[in-house]
Amino acid sequence: MSGMGRTGDGRGRLGSVLSGLAVAVGCVLFLGGFAWGAVVYKPYTVPTDSMSPTVNAGDRVLAERVDGADVRRGDVVVFTDPAWGAVPMVKRVVGIGGDKVACCDKGGRLTVNGIPVEEPYLRAYDGSAGSAAGTPASPQGFTAEVPEGQIFLLGDERAGSLDSRVHLDDPGQGSVPLGAVEARVDAVAWPMDGMIGRPGSFAALPGGVSANGPLKLQLGAVLAGLVLILGGSAYGPVAARSARRRQQTPAAAGV
Repeated sequence: MSGMGRTGDGRGRLGSVLSGLAVAVGCVLFLGGFAWGAVVYKPYTVPTDSMSPTVNAGDRVLAERVDGADVRRGDVVVFTDPAWGAVPMVKRVVGIGGDKVACCDKGGRLTVNGIPVEEPYLRAYDGSAGSAAGTPASPQGFTAEVPEGQIFLLGDERAGSLDSRVHLDDPGQGSVPLGAVEARVDAVAWPMDGMIGRPGSFAALPGGVSANGPLKLQLGAVLAGLVLILGGSAYGPVAARSARRRQQTPAAAGV
């Protein structure tokens, strides 16, 4: 009997050690995930509907802090440029330095260096799917050559977006310096619409599309940490309840 007691006590001590370790590791993952996210990402509130339906006015987005050199075609970026106003704006990059951006080809599509680009994220002017409805990628035609070190930006809501097309008469033909870019939008945090994917239609162009940020890894660390904290914390009460039941069982059998 005494040997069984020592074994049971040993299991209890081991369980306590493991539960404490789970809580400790869980705290590291939980707090580390939040800290990592705070360093890499910055929240923004989208001011207008110019990027609808990808993001809408009032949406709270998470944007990865990036250097302008990391920007690729198709990225949705946050930038501030004095010529566009003194507030951060959210637009999609459709051209980088050296590109010739034009609209529209015979199929109503945007072209980059003469290559047509399918844009499934667009909404037709009547609210239906743009490509399905055959609506042009821009209600007005345009052509622009993007200077080196600059980017050409359009809103996804092409009918009303005030974007590079409005500034075509400027020296840079509507382009913005890479240094104006503050961050790249990865997800809509509120309402919880999820990740904003990289459009594959730009992948065939030189440079391809940018890689996804570490947001999923950070969320995974936070969730894993939470599970470990809750599981480890629950061990004590569960073990105590099991011990009471084992103590009551012999007494009941004796009666």
